[in-house]
Amino acid sequence: MITIINYGMGNLGSIANMIKRIGYSSEITSDISKIESAEKIILPGVGHFDKAMQNIVSLGLLDVIKKKALEDKTPILGICLGMQLMCKRSEEGRESGLELIDAEVKKFSFPENQKLKIPHMGWNIISIVKNNSILSNMYDEPRFYFVHSYHVVCNELKDVMTTTTYGYDFHSSFAHDNIMGVQFHPEKSHKFGMLLLKNFIENF
Repeated sequence: MITIINYGMGNLGSIANMIKRIGYSSEITSDISKIESAEKIILPGVGHFDKAMQNIVSLGLLDVIKKKALEDKTPILGICLGMQLMCKRSEEGRESGLELIDAEVKKFSFPENQKLKIPHMGWNIISIVKNNSILSNMYDEPRFYFVHSYHVVCNELKDVMTTTTYGYDFHSSFAHDNIMGVQFHPEKSHKFGMLLLKNFIENF
């Protein structure tokens, strides 16, 4: 059973459907007692950083998420905004993040002559810079679906799991012990996303 945290922002159904497709069960919940007993956690998210953190606090979820990740060492995977929430802070807002990892969130910034659109949207390749069980047996030239205007900057380079190029190289996923985050959407990334979620479920 995979616990998907519902704090009012995110494509929860898509993640649950993908987990079902690979043969596992999930539970979408904001119930603190259910999160306390979770064996594996997914923190999804789509939308604004400050609003997400305010929702997490108002629902009373801040302490239980931090305890599960930092004290209980429960495997936790942040997806898109969920990854960004694991960081210390974001240029998108003024609220503090969950502070699960030593990282910050920056907005894409390009010279005018690059004429790159923000958000970064669509399929892009990830380059694996650190082996991790969540990427086991990954297909050649792994491609994932992205939709984001902000990206994570890890202060500890040893935490960077993959990079992706959009104007410049950015950190598209990280892993620190039981804490993992991906900027892309595995639930929208077909066979690549299915394998990543399967690895998260089976290898941790």
